[in-house]
Amino acid sequence: MRRYLSSLYDQTILDRPVLSIVVIFLVMALVGSQATHFELDASADSLVLEHDAALRYYRAIRERYGSDDFLLVTYTPKVDLFSEESLSNLRRLRDRLLAMQRVESVVTILDVPLINSPRTTLAEISEHVRTLEGPDTDRALARQEFLESPLYANLLVSPDARTTALQVIFLRDETYYSLLKERDALREKASETGLEPGEHRQLAEVVRQLDGHKEIMRETESRDIAEVRDILDEYRDRADLYLGGLPMVASDMIDFIRHDLVVFGLGVLLFLVGMLAVSFRRFRWVFLPMLCCFSAVLFMFGYLGLVKWPVTVVSSNFTSLLLIITLSLTVHLVVRYHEVHDENPSADQRFLVREMVHSKALPSLYTALTTFVAFGSLLVSDIRPVIDFGWMMAMGIAVAFLLSFILLPASLMLLKPDRLTHQQSFTAGLTRSFAVFIEKHAAVTLVFFAAIAALSVMGISMLTVENRFIDHFKQSTDIYRGMEMIDRELGGTTPLDVIVDAPADFLADAAEERPEDAFEDVFQDEFEVEAGLSGTSYWYNSYRAGKVLAIHDYLDGLPEIGKTLSLATTLQLLQQLNNDKPLDNFTLSVIYKKLPASVKKTIVTPYMSSDGNQARFSMRVFETDPTLRRNELLRKVRRHLVEDIGLGQEQVRLTGMLVLYNNMLQSLHRSQIQTLGVVFLAIMAMFVVLFRSLRLAVIAIIPNLVAAGMVLGLMGWLKIPLDIMTITIAAITIGIAVDDTIHYIHRFQVEIVRDDNARAAVRRCHAGVGRAMYYTSVIVIVGFSILALSDFKPTIYFGLLTGAAMAVALVANLSLLPLLLILFRGRTRTSQGQPRE
Repeated sequence: MRRYLSSLYDQTILDRPVLSIVVIFLVMALVGSQATHFELDASADSLVLEHDAALRYYRAIRERYGSDDFLLVTYTPKVDLFSEESLSNLRRLRDRLLAMQRVESVVTILDVPLINSPRTTLAEISEHVRTLEGPDTDRALARQEFLESPLYANLLVSPDARTTALQVIFLRDETYYSLLKERDALREKASETGLEPGEHRQLAEVVRQLDGHKEIMRETESRDIAEVRDILDEYRDRADLYLGGLPMVASDMIDFIRHDLVVFGLGVLLFLVGMLAVSFRRFRWVFLPMLCCFSAVLFMFGYLGLVKWPVTVVSSNFTSLLLIITLSLTVHLVVRYHEVHDENPSADQRFLVREMVHSKALPSLYTALTTFVAFGSLLVSDIRPVIDFGWMMAMGIAVAFLLSFILLPASLMLLKPDRLTHQQSFTAGLTRSFAVFIEKHAAVTLVFFAAIAALSVMGISMLTVENRFIDHFKQSTDIYRGMEMIDRELGGTTPLDVIVDAPADFLADAAEERPEDAFEDVFQDEFEVEAGLSGTSYWYNSYRAGKVLAIHDYLDGLPEIGKTLSLATTLQLLQQLNNDKPLDNFTLSVIYKKLPASVKKTIVTPYMSSDGNQARFSMRVFETDPTLRRNELLRKVRRHLVEDIGLGQEQVRLTGMLVLYNNMLQSLHRSQIQTLGVVFLAIMAMFVVLFRSLRLAVIAIIPNLVAAGMVLGLMGWLKIPLDIMTITIAAITIGIAVDDTIHYIHRFQVEIVRDDNARAAVRRCHAGVGRAMYYTSVIVIVGFSILALSDFKPTIYFGLLTGAAMAVALVANLSLLPLLLILFRGRTRTSQGQPRE
């Protein structure tokens, strides 16, 4: 079978090189033309767990109480905030924002209803809603109200009365939410009961429409953010302005992705060209490997555009990774070509190319497969961007392997033999020095790596997943500055909601809790009519007011929480409207009926369902708090509400972006274990098949485990938490580092046959394949280090830490691996015929 495949390859590729190249270029042109449809995605939904039940609940709550997809603009004027000059500028800024096509409303201190400026009554507010711009408003009292109001203090106005916020609310995209609801319903049905044949087509069509609409949304949102920034620039000479909010974060992260794709691609490209030029000093050995790299990237860009597969911030570095991996494959081929040429100086080009391909086909196939498995292991993660990254890289590796063994050999067949003048004395001397060192200092080498392993285990025990979202960004970015300003001056950044439902038997409980002498049963129906909502709801009545206030006060008193708003806030404001008199059920019902719609929309609707049977406690968490521990906070809140407040477990639900982000973080440990387990077992199995020896497979995996363990241990020692980028490092390190391991052991098996001298075989391996290992490792190390140019800190950590791991892997493969082969040489030789190289 192997002989047949070799013959077929020779006849198809080597004997018809022009046809092979033409077919490759036609495929590249056909698929690459779709690169214009390449998409980017940085929405909040792209950073949450796949099939997370909390995500569905979050969307349902957003639909009921309003979306958190709005922009916040902080406005700190050069003059007094409540001066006429400042308010005039604020008014003009509001009107400019309100004039934008997609803006539904802009909430400012100019527009919200005022109760105590001066004090208004229920009858007065029913006729006229007082605002800051009203002629009957006392600005001194208004200033005091904004600073003391349970609704506005530390939300619309900072405690020092110097900064205010503008909330820019966009029109709800009903088409998007309709398609999203339909898609989710069909997917849920598919997972539970299965779909009918017609529904499969319906789901595919809905997904297609939703993907197309999301692309339009991203473009529209990007233009809107740019327009908002242009408007803000007009007022920066009169006020300090910062922009925040989920739409802005998503838009800026798309810019980061676009920046990273360009910078990483160009940076790696320039480095690779320079590396090839310095190493091989011939135009063909620069052009042909880079042609393979370019073709692989073009194909993947075109394919992703063809299937409408967007790139996220996690997969934004796939361009540079694909360039690095493709070049690593081609460099091993190029080095082998020159080795064959040195051994056969008078051979023709077909012989040289054929020997190059056939000697490297098996180890290169296994290196591609192990790297494929490493990225494929990411598919067991629950995080959609990580899953997509795994798929993209797995497909890219397959494309890179095919191009390396079709395009490069076919192109060489059109050229004359080219023998390289050896000037790599530094490289040869460096790799040989490792062989000399381990011969003289075997014990030192073993102790050194044992110490690294011990320190790595200690560091791994200190790994954590807790990290602040704001720390993902450099302090110079608008995202960081906006979040930091809102956190510091306006009561926190990250939304967290506590939703408390009525118990299933709340009607019976409510009847029991009412005073027996208040009404006789014969007057029960009349009571319900007179009391209105307060007589039929669970939360909107005087009986539950104490419990609502207790929940609110507890949440508001937590150090991690900034601003808290709830039905308790509503009741405090309604009591002010009632001349500070206690609220009974009848009064609550009357006030609810008489409140103007605009006031009700501000102080009631956001914190209670329309039937009064669900209460919402809306909080903002301090994202800049260095002691923030999200998971502990959520557990603490739930435990207090159940054990101390007395709510039932089924009554309490926590939701919001903080919950979704925490769920993703908590899955990281599980994902790390799963990906490492999958890649370890898969690569061990491949080693056993390739080397036909369990002992040799164990020897082969040890240096790579040292490298992976080192990088995880280093993260623990440096207190770098796991995130959506860094959880991929260990699996990727093993997958890429084993490439050198496979090439080295494969070559060692050939060399040991010559004289049955393990030490001599190691020296020859270091002088031959060791140089290729050095070249490819330097390419990988520096290529990953270029990721440090990103504005997204997880990408920076990913690049630097992976580069460090690959450096350790190179040292381990040139020292620990050959030492283990020497020590166990008698037990690792295969009994069957040795593979030719």
